[in-house]
Amino acid sequence: MQIVTWNVNSIRARKERVLAWVVAQQPDVLCLQETKVTDDAFPRTDFEALGYHVTVFGQRTYNGVAILSRTPPTEVVRAFADGEEEPEARFLTAVVSGIQVMCVYVPNGQVVGSDKFSYKLAWLSRLRRYLDRHCDPADLLALCGDLNVAPESRDVHDPAAWQDTVLFHSAARAALQELCAWGLVDAFRLHHTESGLYSWWDYRQLAFPKNHGLRIDHILVTAPLAARCTGARIDREARKGQGASDHAPVIVSFSG
Repeated sequence: MQIVTWNVNSIRARKERVLAWVVAQQPDVLCLQETKVTDDAFPRTDFEALGYHVTVFGQRTYNGVAILSRTPPTEVVRAFADGEEEPEARFLTAVVSGIQVMCVYVPNGQVVGSDKFSYKLAWLSRLRRYLDRHCDPADLLALCGDLNVAPESRDVHDPAAWQDTVLFHSAARAALQELCAWGLVDAFRLHHTESGLYSWWDYRQLAFPKNHGLRIDHILVTAPLAARCTGARIDREARKGQGASDHAPVIVSFSG
């Protein structure tokens, strides 16, 4: 079984590329972020024609998440339902083939010290509280998405240059660590310990050809699912060429 997470940076702009990738790779579950369309505008029929069930939670112009699955999803939830305002489409969860799959798009945070950065940290805390209330680390669970945090120095091409930014700030990394402390492990790092492996590269300053990137897209799994993890990779090829998203798909394989 393959579970994939991919920030497509607009499904309208990237539809043909994503469809071609799905045909070539045939993932069992594909979690998309930053779809940037309302639910009725998502190209549902195109993916259904390829044999996928489409579960979406979107909004116009910004944000938006989706789960595409070979088998029908159940227990779909589109909100934290914690009593706080939820103006942005960033959280979607469903059970697929016995695995609870969470597709999340964590706020970027814009600038350290800003209200948006505070919102990012608060959002990660809300996600942790959702796990505390509704989930069990003993279950099969995969939290997938653009988490907008690089966990360690080996996940950043130049840690000194990025340490005061929203993607690698100590407060953001601490919030991610607190999330993982619930009972999640980084599936990618079960198979790769080396540095220089990234999932996002800025469009500017030739960042991609220079491999000046960060690993901010993750699939975090509970221990029972980690025990079934047989491989992980980042598809750099999907980042190449004109019209590509600035993110690459992260692909994790599981037995059973």
